[in-house]
Amino acid sequence: MNMKNSFLTLFSALIFLIATQPVHAGLVILDEIGAIVDEDVIMTSEIEIRRKAIKAQLSNSKQQLPPEAALNKQIIERLVVESLQLQMAERAGVRISDEELNDAMLRIADQNQMSLAEFQQELIGEGLSYIDMRNQVRREISISRVQQGVMRRRIQISEQEIKTFLASELGSTITADEYRLAHILLPFPEDANSSQIQTVKTQAMALIQSINDGADFKSLALTQSAATNANDFGDLGWRKAIQLPTIFADVALTMQPNDIDGPIKSGSGYHIIKMLDRRGATAEGQVPQTQVRHVLITPSEIRSESECKEFAETLREEVIQGRPFEEIATLHSDDPGSALSGGDLGWSRRGIFVPEFEDHLLKAEIDEISGVFRTVHGYHFLQVTGRRIEDFSEVFKLRQAENFLRSQKFEEELQSWLMEIREDAFVEIRI
Repeated sequence: MNMKNSFLTLFSALIFLIATQPVHAGLVILDEIGAIVDEDVIMTSEIEIRRKAIKAQLSNSKQQLPPEAALNKQIIERLVVESLQLQMAERAGVRISDEELNDAMLRIADQNQMSLAEFQQELIGEGLSYIDMRNQVRREISISRVQQGVMRRRIQISEQEIKTFLASELGSTITADEYRLAHILLPFPEDANSSQIQTVKTQAMALIQSINDGADFKSLALTQSAATNANDFGDLGWRKAIQLPTIFADVALTMQPNDIDGPIKSGSGYHIIKMLDRRGATAEGQVPQTQVRHVLITPSEIRSESECKEFAETLREEVIQGRPFEEIATLHSDDPGSALSGGDLGWSRRGIFVPEFEDHLLKAEIDEISGVFRTVHGYHFLQVTGRRIEDFSEVFKLRQAENFLRSQKFEEELQSWLMEIREDAFVEIRI
C-alpha cells in the first residue's frame, strides 16, 4: 500500500469514528490519577469506591460520618500504604487463585449469615459492586501474605523468652489443653433422703448403660437432663481444665474423645459426662507413626501397564515364598529414594503419602505383605514393619508459646514497618 492509500484509509477511519459519536456528546473524563506511588498510580475511581464502601459501613453501624476532607485524606493515605505493599507482593510473585478468592468470599458471606447470592444482592442494595468487593478481598489477601512474610523476618523470639513465658502463670494458661464436654444432670429431689439419692444413682447408671448400648447422648441430654445447657444437647463448649466445674476437671484429664464417665455425685444430683473432643499439647502432640517399606514398579516406554502389574505380582509372590523383602526392593524397585535402603520409607505420619498408598498402609497388619495396588507413581506392594505414638507435646507447647509471643509483637512491629516504607516512598497526591 502506497502513502496516499495509507492516508486515505486512516482518514476514512477517523471520519467513521466522528460520524458514529452522538451529536450532543462532549468530552467526558472517565477517570483521573489521584496519586502517584512509586511505580503505581491510584485512580480517583478507586478513591470513590473506597469512599462509598466506608460510608455504607458507617451508615449500617449508625456511626457519624467524619468531615469529607478528613475522610478523603484518610482514604488516600490508606490506599498509598496498600499500594506500596501490593507492589511488594507483585515483585515477590504473590498470586491469589480464583479458588482461594471464591473460598474467601464464601466465608465472608457465611460470617454475615448469608448465602453467596444473598451477599451479592446485599452489596447491590447498598450501591456496591460485587466485582469491586472481590478485587478488594484479593488485595487484602495479597497484603496479608506480604505482612506475614515480612513480620516473620523482623520478629525474633529467643529461647529464653519462650522459657520465661512458659514458666509464667499466663504461659501455663495459654498452653493448657482444652476440653469439650457434654453433660447430663439427673437432679435430686428437694431434701432428698438416702433412698431417693440411691434411686437417682440407679437411673443414672441405667442411662449410662443405654448410652454404651448405642443411645444418642445428645438426644438424652435434651430430654433427660436438668442442666441449664440441656437445650444445647448438654454441650459445655471448649474450656480449659481450670474453667471446668471442679467435679469434672480431674476426670476430664484422663478421658479421650467419645469416652463416657459417671455417675459423678454433686450437691444437686448425679452427672454423666462425655468427652466430645480435646485439643492442645497433650492431644495434638501424640502423633501416630508408621514404619513401612515398599516395592514400586513404574510403567515406561519399554514396559506396559499390564507387564508392570504382572511383574509386581511375581515379585510379591517371591517375598511371600521367603525371599527377603529388602533384596527384592534393592534389585527391582523403581523408587530411587528407598531402593538402596531395601525399600524402607522410614517412620511417617498421616498425610505424607498419596491417598491410595496411605489407605493400604493404614489397613495393613504389621509384617503383612499387602496386595499389589496402583497409584500415580506406578504399581506397589508394601509391608508395615512397625507402629508407634511419638510424643511431640513439648514441641507443640514451644510452638504455642512462640506463636503467642509473636502475635503480641505483630501489630506494633507492623506499624513501625508501615511507617518506614511510607517514609521511603515517592508519593505525589494530585487531588
